[in-house]
Amino acid sequence: MFDIQEIRSQFSILDREVNGKPLVYLDNAATSQKPNSVLEVCHAYYTELNANVHRGIHTLSQLATEEMELSRRKIQKFINAEHDFEVIFTKGTTEGLNLIAYILTQKLQKDDEIIISYLEHHSNIVPWQMLCERTGAKLRVIPIDENGVLQLDYLDQFLSEKTKVVSVNQVSNALGIVNPIEEIIAKTRKNSDAYIVIDGAQSAPHFNIDVQKMDCDFFVFSGHKMYAPMGTGVLYGKREILEALPPFHGGGEMIATCSFEGTTYAGLPFKYEAGTPNVGGNIALGAAVDFMQKVGHQNIQNHENALLEYAQRQLLELEGIKIYGEKAHRTGVVSFNLEGIGISSDVGMILDKMGIAVRTGHHCTQPIMNFFNIAGTVRASFAVYNTFEEIDALVEGVKKAQRMLS
Repeated sequence: MFDIQEIRSQFSILDREVNGKPLVYLDNAATSQKPNSVLEVCHAYYTELNANVHRGIHTLSQLATEEMELSRRKIQKFINAEHDFEVIFTKGTTEGLNLIAYILTQKLQKDDEIIISYLEHHSNIVPWQMLCERTGAKLRVIPIDENGVLQLDYLDQFLSEKTKVVSVNQVSNALGIVNPIEEIIAKTRKNSDAYIVIDGAQSAPHFNIDVQKMDCDFFVFSGHKMYAPMGTGVLYGKREILEALPPFHGGGEMIATCSFEGTTYAGLPFKYEAGTPNVGGNIALGAAVDFMQKVGHQNIQNHENALLEYAQRQLLELEGIKIYGEKAHRTGVVSFNLEGIGISSDVGMILDKMGIAVRTGHHCTQPIMNFFNIAGTVRASFAVYNTFEEIDALVEGVKKAQRMLS
């Protein structure tokens, strides 16, 4: 049984008020709230286990190590990786993408090509631009149509023996559009030997992820968008690829032997986990996986899709509402503007006065905003604890913003 009130009871922050109004938190694409079970794991680590991992024979160090490695195995199952050592702990999606772009430097040369899409977050644009600057490679961008849908005919045209990397998101953070990842991967495999990188920051909180079935080379996501603490994330990479590529950072933990004459590197996953990790956060990421699996992926998807459908229907009943990507297959996000009101932040501030938290601006996707010739949008994004009553509050808030700003 899916019991929304029981789920909400696990998130203490939802009981608070903002500006004298009950909090309506609709900024989940930026970061989700954390259930008590995750917060309790964080607290327990620092009050009962606090020790560095993999480096001590004393009891606390061994217990902390066991808990963090248990979390790694939970994440392995969560994304269906073949091996637990293919799961690399990171600070989040941005670090994961930068890591991949850096370690692929030696694999690219002048006039090689990297393919991304118009729907990417800046974190899946800038690292590839930097890689192009280092190597002389060229960036090619799959365009979108007026609905925000990728024009995959261009991918067919772009793919060639020069293509070394294809990196796209599974879900757009700005518009919520679900990209046809299976088709993109199939086209890429058929026409090139490129590395395939999938940004799963906005899909891991909503979908059942299977990296083996997907057949991507890399998959990255952030913990803080899926009920885990900030500063946590995962890079998945295929074993044979990670073993063949160089490390990202140098320092403790990632060495096998170190001398002034030279250093040899540790095996996976430690080769890519230099320095002291976010032990408490990594353990809590496993607790977030437990929470999601207890609720059930299908329950999460069904509820969030119903919220999206209801929100879009209710908003479109108002005059002067423009929803971006309205006709595209989407999940978890409704991104809109009020016609004749040019500054989305004005709408956001009025909603905040009513206790409603949304995101406004360009959402770190300025190319998308440029395509639609706008400065930004109002973005409401949903999680498993949101309710239809909260959507009603959002709609009433939008009506108030229309009256005040018209």
